[in-house]
This record gives sequence, C-alpha cells and structure tokens, in this order.
Amino acid sequence: MESDDRQVVDGGIMTDINVSAASSLPHFEEAEPLGPEDAEFVRDLAAVLARHGNLNRFGLCLLHDHFPVAADEVLVETNDSAARMLHAHVEKADGTRHIKATQWRFLPHALEGRGGEPDESPYQVLMLCLTQDLCPGSDRRPEGPPRP
Repeated sequence: MESDDRQVVDGGIMTDINVSAASSLPHFEEAEPLGPEDAEFVRDLAAVLARHGNLNRFGLCLLHDHFPVAADEVLVETNDSAARMLHAHVEKADGTRHIKATQWRFLPHALEGRGGEPDESPYQVLMLCLTQDLCPGSDRRPEGPPRP
C-alpha cells in the first residue's frame, strides 16, 4: 500500500503520521452497522477507553467506502457552522491544509504487538480536518490558494 508521510497535529503536537488510501473497506451498502450482538464488544471497548481516560474523546464509526481514494489523496472534512453541516471531499495529501486527524482505523499488525516503529503505526489516518470553517461561501477562509 502506497502512503504519504505527513506531519499533522495529534493532541496539539506536530507528529509524523502515515496517510494512506483506505483499502479493502466495504461499500456503505454492504457495511454492517452495530447491532445487539455487538453489546459485549462495545462494553469492552468502552471500559478500555474509560481506563485510559478517553471515554469522551473517542467513539465508534462505521468504516465504509463510497468511492475510491488514491494513495496520494486524503479524505478531508470541512464544516459550515451557520448551516450546521459537515462536508467531506478528497484532496491531494501533499497539498491539503487540513492538519488534524479526526478518523482512524486500526491496522492488522497492531494486534501482533508491532507498531512501535515509526513506519509501522498501529493505525491509519482516514480523515483530516482543519479547525476553521472552509465551506463554500464562508467568510472565515484562511489565506492561501483556493481549495479545489
């Protein structure tokens, strides 16, 4: 899997992360949502989050794909606070101003205890966000080149 090593703000600290195209995710229509059979899993996960003080920091999302994202691209999130809407679109990973990761997925090697090496993170960044309102028509856009 090709990747782009970038620096992003993670917990307020600039860190190198591995931004890769999401692969092998099910299409939205095929992705199975949480159900009653997942209750024990959710309780266990909530207990781990609570034990590490992260219960109000992280949650769950349904990993799925609507369209392909190339290895040199990243899904980015913007918001329109006046209209109370979120927007997601694809940008080139080396040109985005979105610097705060907001969605991740665990990688299989994380279960094997690996991931301490810089090039073997236990997670993959799926979405980035900028803390400013960058939606079309926003009067709070930062200076710089226009967004595609």
